[in-house]
Amino acid sequence: MKARFLKFAGVKSRARRASTLGLFLTLFASAASAQGTQEQRRACTPDVYRLCAGEIPNVRAITACLRRNKPSLSEACRAVFEQAGG
Repeated sequence: MKARFLKFAGVKSRARRASTLGLFLTLFASAASAQGTQEQRRACTPDVYRLCAGEIPNVRAITACLRRNKPSLSEACRAVFEQAGG
């Protein structure tokens, strides 16, 4: 039963994860620099999936994960954090 639920939840959660990630990046970018740009959101999206996918949809956990993994962030995402002072 658990396996069936996970299969079913996996299909639904992809869309949910994508929309949650969009919300996270909007909130993150807003908190990072008053009004985050689309470029800033694009800069960190791959890093969220690569380093912090297990934290989705918890916005605070994703932000903390990205900060913990700052040495592993792409140059573009690292620059977003440095601009934000984080």
